[in-house]
Amino acid sequence: MAPGISTPGLSFLWNICGVYGVHFVVYTVYMLAESSSEKIALASRRLLDRAGSDAVTMRRVAHAVGLTPMAIYRHYRDRDALLNAVAEEGFRELADRLTRRGGSRDVEHQLLALSEIFLDHALENPRLFELMFLKPRSGARKFPKDFKAGESPTANVVAEVVAEGMKSGVFRPDDVWEIVFEIGALSHGLIMLYLGGRLGASEHRFRDRYRRSFRRYIRGIRK
Repeated sequence: MAPGISTPGLSFLWNICGVYGVHFVVYTVYMLAESSSEKIALASRRLLDRAGSDAVTMRRVAHAVGLTPMAIYRHYRDRDALLNAVAEEGFRELADRLTRRGGSRDVEHQLLALSEIFLDHALENPRLFELMFLKPRSGARKFPKDFKAGESPTANVVAEVVAEGMKSGVFRPDDVWEIVFEIGALSHGLIMLYLGGRLGASEHRFRDRYRRSFRRYIRGIRK
């Protein structure tokens, strides 16, 4: 028994803790854990943006947030899980931009608008683009199973537009998910070549080439 606390006082304190204290402690621990997890994710993203995925190590992230490397493992079981979390946050950001698009109801114009959003996001976040679409990851979704199961938040948006185009008779009947995958391959391939320095063009000229490529592809699937 703590000095200075009588038995009745201790009983009263215990009762108060039993009613309120447990919830307070659990809530506090949860909030601290959430805060640490957010700091870890933010530090990982900063390291990624600055120097690429190879720079995102448990030790460097721990140093950036003022934790020990072992503390990072309480939130992410390994480095791969951490990189998957950073990539998934990138997909959420991109999906949010895709779903908030405005403009024409014309399906061709919608596909072109979606392609522009993919391009903008990639050029604004080249290291993140590489992690999301090019780097091998255990958590990366695979075609066709994961796509057809609706597990890709970005591909789902494109699939809705393609399916609507086929339903309305603008596009020829075909496999929606194969078309979506090809659209992604066209977009990512062009972006990869540009970011890799394989196209001798300014960003402005590259954007024009990117748009022309999409217009050609869309003309190819029209009815």
